Amino acid sequence: MQFLSIGGAVSVCAMVLIGAFVSDRIEDTVTSNAAATTALYVDSVIAPLLPDMQRNEVLDETTTRALDETLGQGALGDRLLLFRLWRSDGTVLYANDAAITGTRHVLSDTLKTAFSGRMVAQFAPAGEETNQSGPTLPVLKIYNPVLQPWSGEVVAVSEFHEAAGEFQQSLFRTRLHTWFAVAAFTLVFFVLLSAIVLRGSRTIERQRHDLKERVEDLSRSLSQNQALRDRVQRATQRATTLNEGYLRRIGADLHDGPAQLLAYAALRLDGEALRRSTGSDEPSRKEVVAIKASLDEAMQEIRTICSGLVLPQIEGASLPDILQEAIRAHRMRTGTSVALSVSTPPERLSAAAKICIYRFVQEGLNNAYRHAGGIGQAVSQRVDGGLLIVEVADRGPGFDLDQVQPTSLGLAGLRERVESLGGTFEITSSKAGTVLRMTTSIEETK
Repeated sequence: MQFLSIGGAVSVCAMVLIGAFVSDRIEDTVTSNAAATTALYVDSVIAPLLPDMQRNEVLDETTTRALDETLGQGALGDRLLLFRLWRSDGTVLYANDAAITGTRHVLSDTLKTAFSGRMVAQFAPAGEETNQSGPTLPVLKIYNPVLQPWSGEVVAVSEFHEAAGEFQQSLFRTRLHTWFAVAAFTLVFFVLLSAIVLRGSRTIERQRHDLKERVEDLSRSLSQNQALRDRVQRATQRATTLNEGYLRRIGADLHDGPAQLLAYAALRLDGEALRRSTGSDEPSRKEVVAIKASLDEAMQEIRTICSGLVLPQIEGASLPDILQEAIRAHRMRTGTSVALSVSTPPERLSAAAKICIYRFVQEGLNNAYRHAGGIGQAVSQRVDGGLLIVEVADRGPGFDLDQVQPTSLGLAGLRERVESLGGTFEITSSKAGTVLRMTTSIEETK
């Protein structure tokens, strides 16, 4: 609809401009041709009557009477409304109105053009003023240079006004036909262009509809995928929480079961009766001491495992408290120092996120202690553009990442924990040290 209104207006403007231009050109051409024909006819009639205009500056009485008789009767007399013969100084040598014959006037631009050797034709429609009395008629004004036969020099200019009633009708019909042709061409062009645009519009609309359906299908698929992803992530987080519960139960069972039995056996080995029975037997005494040392070592190992399996109460703790608790437990276990840097921590964290961060820091510090001797241990946390970043670093000798086996339980477990939150796990290592980095969206940790 918009194209029809705008395109129609543009087409009408173009039609008016083209029609006016073509009509003016046709009018000029038709006027020139008609004037040339009339001028040739008049010149052929009056030229034999004129004297040698280079030697005679005035017309004698015989020439004047001959011109009166020729221009005043017959077909030429009916067609000519006005006739004047001009000399180059502005003198009227002859006029069908005897009152102005011999008068001198300033040459108009039209007469100057005619004296330069060019014929000038002007059409004056009915209604314009003329020098004729009575009702005004359409007039074709012609200014024709009179040439010397043997030299071709312009010696005079003949001005005559021809009655142009038929010429006006012919010119009107030509204009009408011209405007009709231009209008018909514009209409056909506009109809064809409209058909092309309409077809293109329908094609675009059909493609837009198909594209909209595809976008809707993709949106539905994306929503379904997002819902499935959320369900999987929630299930993973629940599994992480349940797994920590199982680990806590296993730790408690180890502490209350095998650890107690081992402690009881160690106490029995320290009993007075057993010492008396083996006191005189040096080999038996040494064996008992070795058994006692093995039991003490096994009990210490079980207690270490229990302390690693059982998480502290971190559900209600903030992120800085969780990081400090992990560092405190590592210091008590290894006796090494750890630097901590915390920057704008998020206010809320889910239980799964807290467990993941605690285990990440715990395992990272254990690796730093085992492989780097605890040198330059540091834990840092920062927020960057909606991302929560936690790093565990050391200044040990580093290691070759290509040598890490895919089955490595420690690093593989960390990666799985971090990815369960929708985050990423990265390792960078060089001779300057090793950095473990976990990155996750803050929205994913709520």
